[in-house]
Amino acid sequence: MLFAKAAILGIGLIGSSLARNLKQNQDVRELAVYDASPANLQKARELALADICTDSLPEAVKEADVVIFATPVCSFGELAQQIKSYLKKGAIITDVGSVKQYSLQEIEKYLNKKEGYIVVGGHPVAGTEKSGPENGFASLFKGRWCILTPDENSTPEAVALLTKMWEHCGMKVDTMEIAHHDKVMAAVSHLPQLIAYSIVGTVADLEGYEHKEIIKYSAGGFRDFTRIAGSDPTMWRDVFLTNKQTVLELIQRFVEDLIALERNIRWDEGDKLFNLFKRTQKIRKDVIEAKQDQPEHEKRILEELGAKNIDKAE
Repeated sequence: MLFAKAAILGIGLIGSSLARNLKQNQDVRELAVYDASPANLQKARELALADICTDSLPEAVKEADVVIFATPVCSFGELAQQIKSYLKKGAIITDVGSVKQYSLQEIEKYLNKKEGYIVVGGHPVAGTEKSGPENGFASLFKGRWCILTPDENSTPEAVALLTKMWEHCGMKVDTMEIAHHDKVMAAVSHLPQLIAYSIVGTVADLEGYEHKEIIKYSAGGFRDFTRIAGSDPTMWRDVFLTNKQTVLELIQRFVEDLIALERNIRWDEGDKLFNLFKRTQKIRKDVIEAKQDQPEHEKRILEELGAKNIDKAE
């Protein structure tokens, strides 16, 4: 057992999947989950995700050894301010946000070593386009990376405990400097997500295109973009607004590269197109060799979600 009591603030996809793991792995004696949504709380109770399911922050965090922020990152500052008076000294504060500079800055305005709290940024790099507690599942994290971003408000002991917690979820754990984390995530996660939103919006708005045809023939690349673009809009709005500068720099780079591609096509520069496609093909192979595309994992996710849907139908 890692913690006598843990509190998860936000019971969406990541929060509910972590709750399932903490209970299943017996890493906590008592688990509390908080959410402002009555519907999410009701679903959490139906699924027996925690010992305490509440819309009261004091009830959730009282006597907690670890508090995990799992809400959209723009709410972190307000939550940190609200729970400060109810936390016990020495509590570990962590989060699951994909933007670390903003999230830790907001949390540490109110919760920091000087105030008697330990803060360790965290980011489990896992997820699906689904949201809500009913779409969480224990194997979501298996084989994926979790990045911890300790700073001056962290301790080696807290990092070790959180490392064990995420390893018990099946994750591989790495540490990273905060600003570097945000640059890496902007490249591998945030920019691709933004492009997906843009492409789906562009195709949907094309004059003369019938909506039914877009849906009917979307078995190729457009289908994959719609899956990404189907993600939680609140979460991604907050990501782009809080990692603004890095994302804007990458957008500018992407636009320049897109203009270069346009020029290659316009002037029949097939050799340049071929060389780019060959280089990107190698990157795809590298991703597969690094086991960051795991068909078995995706199949297990679909099977688990399918089984849950069958149970609901029965």
